[in-house]
Amino acid sequence: MASTALRNVKVPPNSASLEEARHRLFEFFREACRSLPTVMDMYNLYDVVTVSDLRSFISTQIRKNTHVTDPKVIDMLLFKGMEELRNVVEHSKQRHHIIGQYVVGRRAFEQEELGIKNLGTSTFLKNFYDTNYF
Repeated sequence: MASTALRNVKVPPNSASLEEARHRLFEFFREACRSLPTVMDMYNLYDVVTVSDLRSFISTQIRKNTHVTDPKVIDMLLFKGMEELRNVVEHSKQRHHIIGQYVVGRRAFEQEELGIKNLGTSTFLKNFYDTNYF
């Protein structure tokens, strides 16, 4: 159902103003949130993550770019987000891709923001990672 709705969505021309770009962004967020239950069913993610966790991940990704004020750049980011959503909804990715990008990747991102890194690693590994360029 969500897949047919996304197939009908065409990429509009560039936004004329910042307000129009923001309106399109909010529409994209609503469409992404509406497709989350379908994604959860398709990829069987109920044992790994909740719908609210995925919704907060989407909002975090959108808020990460709040400093952008150029409507053309917002449209480009919106286009990339629409393509990613289309790939997920049309089942172009496998379950482990979704888990790696949106579940495990999110946890690593949160730990990086909080400064929690290398928990549970030995001092040998910490020294090894500090001295080698990875």
